[in-house]
This record gives sequence, structure tokens and C-alpha cells, in this order.
Amino acid sequence: MEHFYTLRFGKWKRWSVVILLALFTATFLWFQRDGTFSVFSAEGEPTALTKGNKDEANIALTFNISWGEEKVFDILKQLKQENVQATFFLSGEWAERHPEVIEKITEGKHEIGMLGYRYKSYLEQDIEQVKKDLLKAKEVFQKLGYKDVNLVRPPSGHFNEEIIKVAENLGLKVIHWNVNPNDWENPGTNEITDTVMEKTANGDIILLHASDSVKQTAKALKTILPGLKNKGFTFVSLSELINQAHAKSKLVD
Repeated sequence: MEHFYTLRFGKWKRWSVVILLALFTATFLWFQRDGTFSVFSAEGEPTALTKGNKDEANIALTFNISWGEEKVFDILKQLKQENVQATFFLSGEWAERHPEVIEKITEGKHEIGMLGYRYKSYLEQDIEQVKKDLLKAKEVFQKLGYKDVNLVRPPSGHFNEEIIKVAENLGLKVIHWNVNPNDWENPGTNEITDTVMEKTANGDIILLHASDSVKQTAKALKTILPGLKNKGFTFVSLSELINQAHAKSKLVD
């Protein structure tokens, strides 16, 4: 009897491994099709972009700002010196208080995206509150003269399919990331630099911060920006990264 169960277990174990490998492969191919990795990527379903075209050496550098007005200038200085275009995601509440800082950002030809209005996790709010927050954010940026802001990064990167649907119904594209050195925790300049340099690949979206909590990010950029260029990467805006992904999809079709 003991021998019988050992045989059955061994056979089941082998089949389990085969099934798991098949599911992993299918999932990987599904998410990677058209060179774009999406959180939800079924045809016709809501999607959140986390990666652009993996066949192109273009990457998007992004910064979140939800409070403070000092550290952003050091970061803008580094971007200007290296002639790098980035995308800044701003909370509407912060934008209302710092319109002059937004002007400095846009003077550098950087793209603007939203973090909603209040920087509070959307998963902690009901869907109507989420919708009101997004509408409030859109209203703020329009009043400030930025009428074409259509990129949104949910606070803390917290979202689900329902939240993506609400955003898309409001004409917004949900953006996530796939390289995150957690610079807001100030783990050390070298750790921030090493994480970005080692993990960045074609089409990646890099998450950094420009709120006053970051104390090492600007210094890390002194190595990151020229370093990624030397590795053959080109910095582009998120809109350009999205357009490249869409162009790849149309060519495949």
C-alpha cells in the first residue's frame, strides 16, 4: 500500500510541474505580446501600462511629487545638465499650492501626469470617491492651464480593474512602473544607483520621487543619467513610450 501511494504521488507531482510550467509560459507570452506589459491585458479590457516596447532601447524616467518644493529643483538641474526629458506625476492638491514649480518643470520640456487630487490610496476609497478625486484633479490642472494632462498614476500604485475602468472612462491612461529603487526611503545613493543601473531594460518605466522626503535621488542621478545613456538607452516621455507600443501593436496586426 505504501508503494502504491508513492507511485501515485510521483506521477501527480510530474504532471503538476508540467501544468504549472505551461501556465507560466502562457501567462508570460500573454503579458508580453506586442512588446507591452499590462496589468490587465485581455483584448478590449482596461489596461495599466508598466512597460513599453521591449524591442526598442527607449526608457521613461518618472518622478512622483505629493509634498514639498525644495528637492525638485536639484533634480531638474540634473535633468537639464544631461538633456533628459522626464515625466512628473503631481497630486492635484500639491499642484494648487505650487503652480510656480510646475512652470519650472514644463520649462524643461518635461511631461505632466496626475497622482489624483489627494494622495490617498484608491483601494481605501469607494469607487465614487475615486471618480470624484480624479475629476477634482482634472479640474485643478485645467484651471492651471494644463488641459492635456491625460496620464494618471494612482497614489502608492494601488489600483484594480474597476479603478482602471473609471480612469479610462474619464479619458485617462493609468501608468504604473517596473523599476523601483524605493528612493523615498533613502536607502543610500549607491543602492538607488545600483538598482536602476542593474534592473533597467528596454521599454522600462523607472519610478523615482521629487518630494522633499528624498535626500539622495538628485545625487544618484549624477551617475544614473549618463550611465544609462552609456548603456545605449534613450530617455523618452511616457507619451512617446505609449505611442511606440501602439505602433508596434499596429505593425503586428
